Amino acid sequence: MSLGRAFNALWGANAASNLADGLAFVSMPLLAASLTDDPRWVAGLATVYALVRLLAALPVGVWVDRADRRLVLVSANLLRGTAVATLALCVHFGIGGLLLVYAAFAVVGTLESAADNAAVSLVPGLVGPGDLDRANSRISASQLVADEFAGPPLGGLLFALAASAPLFAMGGLWAVAGVLALALPPRAAPDRTAAPDRIAVPGSTVWRDAMAGAHWLVRHRLVGGLALIGALASTGYMLAFSILVLFAQQQLGVDGAGYGIILAVSAAGGLIASYATPRMRARFGYRWTIAAALAIGAGSLLVLAVTHNASAAALLLAAYIFHAVVWGICATSLRQRLVPDELRGRVNAASRVLGLLGLALGSAAGGALAVVNVARPVAAGGMVFLICAAAAVYLLRNAGAGTGRAGTPPALKRT
Repeated sequence: MSLGRAFNALWGANAASNLADGLAFVSMPLLAASLTDDPRWVAGLATVYALVRLLAALPVGVWVDRADRRLVLVSANLLRGTAVATLALCVHFGIGGLLLVYAAFAVVGTLESAADNAAVSLVPGLVGPGDLDRANSRISASQLVADEFAGPPLGGLLFALAASAPLFAMGGLWAVAGVLALALPPRAAPDRTAAPDRIAVPGSTVWRDAMAGAHWLVRHRLVGGLALIGALASTGYMLAFSILVLFAQQQLGVDGAGYGIILAVSAAGGLIASYATPRMRARFGYRWTIAAALAIGAGSLLVLAVTHNASAAALLLAAYIFHAVVWGICATSLRQRLVPDELRGRVNAASRVLGLLGLALGSAAGGALAVVNVARPVAAGGMVFLICAAAAVYLLRNAGAGTGRAGTPPALKRT
């Protein structure tokens, strides 16, 4: 059954955008490495990317709630396409240098936050509540294919042809994403006279508007609890994945090519999860689907910590990615169901800030633990996911297996 023409336009825009992201994942560091031999400058690209996403998250959330989300999505894609196309021209003609690459990557990171938030906020208005899991699963599948399978090797191939080639391709893909998003229906202006304590009011500042979303998140037992679990899960993820390449080299004994194969196999677990999640949620409900997914994440990391076989590790990481995609789809669908439309961008942003802070904490802790033993952060990540699973069982204890009218779980009320 089709999810509708408007959703298909959003899905197509996301697919084009994600393919550009996959190209950027490989080509931007390669471009930086072609301009400097200093590893600190090459690694600094990822640091800048993370920082701008963190700093931009809350203001972007306000923008997404204040403006027509279709225009936010269109503008963000067209602007980052323009920024990268400009960088491509500079690289082609030998103008500028590493600082220009940094500036372009900072712009791309900021606009990516806007595009992602707007897209997630748009989905509930394009499909019925009962189709949210299926819609998010379809988006997740296309993202995995573009980010993990198609984008990185294509980016490497294009860079081998010319340093500017993947940049031109990225600019074109983001332009396509912007044009496809034009087919989305415009959003009516939010009602700023109803429930003024919950939405932005005329004359309010960006900070006050952002804090309104954060305040709603804190007050809502379920959505706030899911955000905290997400932050903890992000910490567990980075504990293991921040040093995964070292784990693969030292404990699994694989080279760079073997590490790439392991990652490719692990991504297949996410594809399976994208198609399985709607059926799992329909059969078992959000509570046990989420809890089981987090338990799978815990088990996969705990067993991986004592594994020395590369093939077994690839399967365990596939199970881990399976859990991550199931968790992501269910948590996103629940947030979309329960957050009021006029606050959706800001609540998404506040949740994203918690997740980004969790990533930073996990990365720092993973590096510190790996100094003692490279398997310790992997095992620590597994223990963190055990805590997440237990917290999810408690948080969703009244959810049951089904959903109430209009697809909203009857017991998942604001407290």
